[in-house]
Amino acid sequence: MAEQLFILFCSLGFIALFVWGFRYLPQERWQMMAVIPYRKKNSSHWHGANLTFYGFLIACAIAVGVLFSLILLQSVSISLPGVFVVMLLILAVCLPASRIMARLVEKKRYTFTIGGAFFCGLLLTPWGIVAVNAFLRSSGSQELDMMALLAALAIGYTLGEGLGRLACVSFGCCYGKPLKDCCRMTNLLFSRLAFVFTGITKKAVYEGALEGEKLIPIQGLTCILYTATALFSAHLFLTAHYVAAFLISLLVSQVWRIISETMRADFRGFSKVSAYQKMSFAALPYAFLITVLAPTPMLPAPSVIQGLSIFSQPLPMISVQFLWLALFWVFGRSMVTSSTISFQVVQEHI
Repeated sequence: MAEQLFILFCSLGFIALFVWGFRYLPQERWQMMAVIPYRKKNSSHWHGANLTFYGFLIACAIAVGVLFSLILLQSVSISLPGVFVVMLLILAVCLPASRIMARLVEKKRYTFTIGGAFFCGLLLTPWGIVAVNAFLRSSGSQELDMMALLAALAIGYTLGEGLGRLACVSFGCCYGKPLKDCCRMTNLLFSRLAFVFTGITKKAVYEGALEGEKLIPIQGLTCILYTATALFSAHLFLTAHYVAAFLISLLVSQVWRIISETMRADFRGFSKVSAYQKMSFAALPYAFLITVLAPTPMLPAPSVIQGLSIFSQPLPMISVQFLWLALFWVFGRSMVTSSTISFQVVQEHI
């Protein structure tokens, strides 16, 4: 019963978040979060560094995904120190890969790719777990259960990417095709749900010249599908179906990436089938191979009550907060927008 209540409350919270986000984030007001003056331009103006809701939402999404993974792992009593080492290895590869892969595929210096970062992380993670287990074995410590850890990480990734698409709604990136260029059925499906971006600093506007146009709400569809998949997979995890939880998370997320890119209008590389679609194709057989080679899980029955006890442990909670700060520092400072600030005294308030 506790497992069902946990999934239900998470679902209600995410639904409320999506209703708010889909309504307000496409507006110009919800792109810039703050501006920090850093160099004087002239006697009355300063150059400003923009801090974006994109970075805030990305940091929140990844932190929630990591926390969700930790709750699931705590529910089966997996040793957290080893888990932290694996997560640090993954982040150490995926954070720079998000920029490097985008530069290689899209030939753009100041952009990120979640698809490319995920593919690098998927290739690395099983071998990272093997390396960490070898160290734990040599030191006489409890080894990590590979399949359960992979399942929890896959669920956390799927949830994090789902929530992270709200950041794309805020910045106007990863945008869908204009409904006016789509078939009648697509117009009927999305006419009332379409995203309409406003503001010259939205990517759909400055790159696609699509201000005021009704667009396929591809970011919203991804939010809903990925979050629902993560919650269903979490239910499978909490009923000890670790292989199914891992495969469903990976299968749905990667198949949808292949399909969804056919509905996007943003630049995805120079070939008709994008590099990100090819990575998703390659990820599927690799994921199935992992489930064949991974040892059979030998764990106690999951307990979500035990999993939620993670909130009472200082080290995991402080680590997640530091992770949020690091992510906001990386993703929150806009490299493609700038601002000019002026200050004045309000005479009537003196």
